[in-house]
Amino acid sequence: MSKNILIVGGSSGIGAASLDALAEDNHIYSLTRTGCSDTPRENVIYETADVCSDNFDISFLPDVLDAVIYCPGTINLKPFTSLSREDFQNDLNINLMGFVKVIQACIPALKKSKNASVVAFSTVAVSQGMPYHASVAAAKGAMEGLVRSLAAEYAANHIRFNCIAPSLVNTPLASQFTKSESKLETISKRHPLNRIGEPRDIASATKYLISDESSWMTGQVVHIDGGLSSIKQLT
Repeated sequence: MSKNILIVGGSSGIGAASLDALAEDNHIYSLTRTGCSDTPRENVIYETADVCSDNFDISFLPDVLDAVIYCPGTINLKPFTSLSREDFQNDLNINLMGFVKVIQACIPALKKSKNASVVAFSTVAVSQGMPYHASVAAAKGAMEGLVRSLAAEYAANHIRFNCIAPSLVNTPLASQFTKSESKLETISKRHPLNRIGEPRDIASATKYLISDESSWMTGQVVHIDGGLSSIKQLT
């Protein structure tokens, strides 16, 4: 059955891959800072907004919303003593507070759906404790806690909340790590499956989490990370 789906950050990376995976059979509302995609699709409504702005507006959405996919993120890797308070605040604003604004605005429409689903994105660094990830891991860790809390609070309203925690994915946001062949090879070897993720890997899981096939799944953090969080390699 066709669903009304809001994708926040659907212009590139995981968001764009999720839009491509879902657009054919659903009604998509794409909300980004830049608005329309370079290759717009007929069945996608594109709107421009900044989730960090106080003038955030989603009045263009339908009365009933079946899913929200929140994709904005940051990769701000520095030694802890090199991170400013502004760095921490910026990561919190984009990863956590933007998500809070979107979900608070969408709750009335989500409540009208018979099986609503919200998908957010964390990082493997929350569970693994990686160096130089203090700011982003703090922000994403807060998001994981919020997702579990909202899953409990809105279970009676049949709104499911789940989170995907990837390792490094080949997106424009991660280009600083993927544009160098030697650096990419080093990072790939850290993963048991010997490669970094592709946006389609995460989009496939996203599609499942908003489908009715996952209707008994909520409050989960799903690790799609090439085995990095669960497999220890012998050296």
